[in-house]
Amino acid sequence: MAATMTQLIGFMLSALGLFLISAATTMDEWSLQDRSFTVITNFYTYSGLWKSCVGTTYGTTQCRPYFTILGLPALLQAVRALMIVGIVLGAIGLLIAIFSLKCLKMGNMEDNLKATMTLSAGIMLLLAGVCGIAGVSAFANLIVQSFQFTTFASGFSSTGNVGGLTGALTPRYTFGPALFVGWIGGAILFIGGILMCLACRAMTPEKHRYDGMAYKAASQNTMYRPDTRSRPVYNDSYKAQSTDERQTNQRFDYV
Repeated sequence: MAATMTQLIGFMLSALGLFLISAATTMDEWSLQDRSFTVITNFYTYSGLWKSCVGTTYGTTQCRPYFTILGLPALLQAVRALMIVGIVLGAIGLLIAIFSLKCLKMGNMEDNLKATMTLSAGIMLLLAGVCGIAGVSAFANLIVQSFQFTTFASGFSSTGNVGGLTGALTPRYTFGPALFVGWIGGAILFIGGILMCLACRAMTPEKHRYDGMAYKAASQNTMYRPDTRSRPVYNDSYKAQSTDERQTNQRFDYV
């Protein structure tokens, strides 16, 4: 019962984590323009893995996809690859986990086969969670480096201008909602994979142990008990009588 609950909870968490990292991959708000020190607040820009957009405070948005692959940074392409690999691994792991659920009866599938399939699904879900977390963390590191460089450049350029207007017009980018969705989805997917691996261990049937019997050799001081078993008792009435009216031990069978 405990193995079934652990496997079912791990499957549900893995499905939720896969949905979150898939949603994060398709979202456009990976990086948002920081409007803390900007003069013009009616317009702001944000970008994702597949396109960059410009939004306004009136609710209108215009996006432009990345038409080329060769002109993109290598780190952005690596993040794309990590997220896609995580989604593919998670989808395959969930597909295997469906057939390995203990609560579902499919033919004459043995528990050993289901345990092996559960372990394989758990490992794939673990790798999918690691890929999702790694991809989001790499993009976050790129944003942090860009933010620090832009802040340094803004502070340096504002020293030679009146009121620091030039530094204030330099755009800076910060974390978008897609990063947090990806982190949460990867963590949930990772936990789901761990639960699936733990369920595999509980589903493995225990091997039967046959306890042997120890025989001890008789020593010199062995005490033997007398034989107390009952023996058959013969009736004296069946004994033949001799001519001198004395009973003998000879018995005759009469037909």
